[in-house]
Amino acid sequence: MFNLNYQAPRPIHVPLTVNRQRAVLEHYIQPETKLEQILLMDPAWLRGAFWGKPRPGHPEGQILFHIQDVLANINAVNFSADVRQDLRLVAIIHDTFKYLEESQRPRRDWSKHHAAIAKRFAKNYLSDERLLQLIALHDEAYYAWKFWQKGRKEEAENKLAQTFKQLGPENKQLFYNFFKCDTWTGNKTQQPIAWFENKVKDIDTFQF
Repeated sequence: MFNLNYQAPRPIHVPLTVNRQRAVLEHYIQPETKLEQILLMDPAWLRGAFWGKPRPGHPEGQILFHIQDVLANINAVNFSADVRQDLRLVAIIHDTFKYLEESQRPRRDWSKHHAAIAKRFAKNYLSDERLLQLIALHDEAYYAWKFWQKGRKEEAENKLAQTFKQLGPENKQLFYNFFKCDTWTGNKTQQPIAWFENKVKDIDTFQF
């Protein structure tokens, strides 16, 4: 089960002047708060936003287009104003440091995973531990599903349990909200979402 309706945008060719980069990002991301505007001016974040080539799951290529897609999904759901603002911040930061990620597989150092790098970056701007943990853990449900697909069901269960322990059980809904908005992008398989919705009972599911 894949999102087959996705049409990849044309890539934005760099280098651009910093002012032009920011103008492009203003257009695609449309920051809504002073904090969002500040994030779009950070040089390390800027570099990551324009990084990326089309790849499996991400035919859009550059990270800024993925962020745009996640934000569009957030807008499509009737979230409260506070939840929507939280999800937007996570969306803007969560994948932007893939350009610094260790490329060797299997991974030797998980502190060099893009989510761990993003969390360290986010600490410069955010103090909300829920959001910092969500940034750090945003791919964990996908990894749990991968274990399940390989028949490693105990490992899948343990990974989910550990994720919810780190997040705090009260933040399951926020995690699910972001996981679904992040996964319904590009041409990603939707099987992890269906699996998650079946496994985790105490969440309110939604459809796009």
